[in-house]
Amino acid sequence: MTIRKIVLRTPVWLLLLVTAALMLFPIVIALLGSFKTNLELTTGATFLPSSWQLKNYVQAWNQADFSAYTFNSLYVAVFATVGTLLVSSMAAYAVDRVAFRGKKLFILLQSFTLFISIGAVVLRPQFDLMVSIGLQKSLWGVIIILISAHATAFFMVIGFFRGIPRELDEAALIDGCNFYSTFWLIILPLLRPALAVVSLFTFRNAWNEYILPLVFSLSRPDLQTLPVGLANLRYGAGAAVENQLMLAGACISILPMLIVYIFANRSFMQVTAGSVKG
Repeated sequence: MTIRKIVLRTPVWLLLLVTAALMLFPIVIALLGSFKTNLELTTGATFLPSSWQLKNYVQAWNQADFSAYTFNSLYVAVFATVGTLLVSSMAAYAVDRVAFRGKKLFILLQSFTLFISIGAVVLRPQFDLMVSIGLQKSLWGVIIILISAHATAFFMVIGFFRGIPRELDEAALIDGCNFYSTFWLIILPLLRPALAVVSLFTFRNAWNEYILPLVFSLSRPDLQTLPVGLANLRYGAGAAVENQLMLAGACISILPMLIVYIFANRSFMQVTAGSVKG
């Protein structure tokens, strides 16, 4: 690399370093804080813990019943992700390959749900709907609502469908496949990079969801998920604020997301590189 290129690229490198530092700083502070005593964390007198309090993690795990919350979060995130992948991929396949009446209206409604995020405004109607089918005290109510918000996944997958030549469908039909077996046997395996990225975002959103699990577990505390259960760590014995336990619990709660990202990272980078190349 020539000196001229080094000089030209130095500002870019500095900008990237500053951006990375700003993004990582809160995570580092939270991680270090999770190993401090409550006094150290409250006073803020030290940057590094004077003694590393590994017991914070043990106490957070036991005190907040993290094993049950983790199971509930995994239950919601896994089924919401699988459901979203199925619904979005099948809907995108039908829209891209079949001409049917109301197709434009369907796409328009999907785009409405994509851009018009009214969040808590629809919480009451969603809850009433789940009451009418008897799922107001079940995590399946949360899962179904999360799957229904699949517009982003739909548009991500349909973009990949348009890159798959229709000649593949025709060849599969000649070989004896029908419309459905062509999707399952031929098309779906080709969508793996897109489905990996969709699963990453869907799992993350379902894992971090707070309002829906909170509402649906008000009468069933045993159904609380990790984001809801983390609030239980705020006050310990004697109603004392114990932020070090909350930080330890927060650090534990991001581990599954890191594992999912590690497995889906390769597909995510492929899709990102493809989008940059255009």
